[in-house]
Amino acid sequence: MNLETLKDAKKVIGLKQVTKAVKRHSAGRVLLADDADERITEPLKELCRAEGVEVLETESMKALGQACGIEVGAATIAVLK
Repeated sequence: MNLETLKDAKKVIGLKQVTKAVKRHSAGRVLLADDADERITEPLKELCRAEGVEVLETESMKALGQACGIEVGAATIAVLK
């Protein structure tokens, strides 16, 4: 997935919202920033594996946040089905 397409994609941003989307089976794929804290990303990766949701890694929280059109970094986002 190209980061430029994220601005227009239907998505949720942030750990809590992404976790809810995965649990509700509404997440098509999850993007995680490589520089996000592993204490945050590992439980989410496990949940995604258990639920069969594709996980993609991106270069940084800053790049992921910018791609989503927000002014702060984002550790994770979910592109919704």
